[in-house]
Amino acid sequence: MIFRSSVALLLCVLSANALAETESFVFYRQDTQIGRLVVEVDGNAAKIDFDIKDNGRGPTVAETLTLDAEGLPGDWKITGTQTFGGKIDEAFRRRGATSNWKDSGGPGSAKGASKLYIAQSASPWALQLYARAILKAGGPLDVLPGGTLALTKGERLTLKGAAGELAVTRYDLTGLDLNPTIMLLDDANRLIALPSASGGMVRTGFEGENARLRKLAADWQSARWAVLQRESAKRFDGPVRIVNVRLFDPVAKQLTAPMSVVVNGRTISGVQPVDSPATPGETVIDGAGGTLVPGMFEMHGHLGESGAMLNLLAGVTGVRDMGNSNSVLDALDRRIIAGEVAGPRIVRSGFVEGKSPFSANNGFVVDSEARAVEAVRWYAARGFTAIKIYNSVNPQWVPALVAEARRLGLRVMGHVPAFTSADAMIAAGYDEITHINQLALGWIIKPGEDTRTLFRLTALGRLSGLDLDSAAVQSTLDTMKDKGIALDPTIGIHENLLLNRDGSVAPGATDYFANMPIGVQRDLKQAWSNPDTFGGDASAKVAFDKLMDLLRRAHAKGIFIVPGTDTGGSLTYHRELELLVKAGFTPAEALARATLEMARYLGIDQTTGSVERGKRADFFLIPGDPTRDIKAIKTVSLVAKDGVFYLPTEVYPRLGIKPFVAAPKITGSGKD
Repeated sequence: MIFRSSVALLLCVLSANALAETESFVFYRQDTQIGRLVVEVDGNAAKIDFDIKDNGRGPTVAETLTLDAEGLPGDWKITGTQTFGGKIDEAFRRRGATSNWKDSGGPGSAKGASKLYIAQSASPWALQLYARAILKAGGPLDVLPGGTLALTKGERLTLKGAAGELAVTRYDLTGLDLNPTIMLLDDANRLIALPSASGGMVRTGFEGENARLRKLAADWQSARWAVLQRESAKRFDGPVRIVNVRLFDPVAKQLTAPMSVVVNGRTISGVQPVDSPATPGETVIDGAGGTLVPGMFEMHGHLGESGAMLNLLAGVTGVRDMGNSNSVLDALDRRIIAGEVAGPRIVRSGFVEGKSPFSANNGFVVDSEARAVEAVRWYAARGFTAIKIYNSVNPQWVPALVAEARRLGLRVMGHVPAFTSADAMIAAGYDEITHINQLALGWIIKPGEDTRTLFRLTALGRLSGLDLDSAAVQSTLDTMKDKGIALDPTIGIHENLLLNRDGSVAPGATDYFANMPIGVQRDLKQAWSNPDTFGGDASAKVAFDKLMDLLRRAHAKGIFIVPGTDTGGSLTYHRELELLVKAGFTPAEALARATLEMARYLGIDQTTGSVERGKRADFFLIPGDPTRDIKAIKTVSLVAKDGVFYLPTEVYPRLGIKPFVAAPKITGSGKD
């Protein structure tokens, strides 16, 4: 879990005459403690220490604040670093009717407006303040620097702690992000827990409730997405005919003439001339001359229920999950298959990590070669198609992992473990290298340097001195080409890491920034990293240019490029394809790679990947021509997956997103 600024904020407000006290909270990834929040409160002043480290990274935040007579911040200072090392230097001050603040977007001020300021980079100690302010107002509350927060009261439950039982109430806070923040407050409106299906935060003394709270959070979140599925999924009676559309043909890499596509149940029952007559009882969808594109495949996901719906609305009908809580992913997959929640078809990769102080707490975290091999067997028996090896795996174990995976029919891919190289992992039997930085590290780091930390990213500052024509680089690329080793570059996440700057919209988000809720917009104007860690702004930009050049050369050499994001997919997947075009793909080649070629790579091209009779009805409708401009895929008006239809215009507003394009006209006796 990455605790981004707009999703986790909380403040415990005490009266000015209260005695000094310390409050503390524990953060979890599954059953593993990954961080702490300690708050020292003295009267109307508070000092906050917040730190999370998971997978060798995480935010470190220090805050000081003073409360006014109403219990709201009068002065608030927030400093520290974000998950990937970006600087935090935020301040708020209110005097009388005037509020002034400074965040990553620069200075701001307001007079006579709401007194409640929503911090951009605060620790998770501010949510309680927001909850109390909304409860006091009796309803939704306009806040600074913009937006409206609302609080929905849920059920009561009893927690068991070290000091006995405690009654708490569930509240859902909305308006900060695309999803509600679930919190548990006691009867004094003190924060007790922030439950999450993958972990979350709990007040010290209630650590024994972690497993139970994870289960409750999963149930609560699933119930929300189940309601959204029931109210937005369109299952029509009889056939559905989409008329006046051109199809993207991923084999010819061009658009067809205008056609009609007929769907019956889960499958495409016909691809017919545009003037073919409808049969009685059909639902007709007017494509209005637009383009019907096969569903795309996000090849580097870590899927949850929110991401499942968001990917589907963006035309991504398939996701290769690259590491998750095995139980959480299994439950999600079952619910999607059963039609209880919306989501893409999932192709699962088994996550294998070595035990170390820097472990990523997903999948199996093992402490021996024997246990690593056991994990491979576990994954194979449960239908996983590949294993993903991670940073802390002992490189000496890899040949045994590869051998067992081969015996059981699984592919092998992943990061390059610490203290080895991409060349060594290719020799050991990798089928695919995950992340372009993992490929490049072997050419720029020194023996003994530890890539289990953020160093695997900050070392990219050395790329300015790398000659891509050198024998070492060319040897690796030639070997990948000769052995058929694929590359999953996730180039978009490197763009965010190296090019995002405070106060400027992230380069990859310019086309959707204005459609997002205020909290997401603030995140999109915040740097992920500190450019100084790469040697300065210019060096960071050179590093990204060098990665793009490396990707361009890899593609030109014939290395198979796999499009994935590691940033949630959905709208960021569109950017990934844009960057592939910048790296030498034509728009049609990028779209073919995202559709049929990925279905073939995953071994499911007989049932999906193109719009053909007999295949699953997985596709999306756009008004433009993506073979001329890849950006056309960003205006999705209709999505079908397994013959169930979704209109983004209906779902996006419920997530706080402004739709990008109007819905098509739907008529006929089969309309629900």
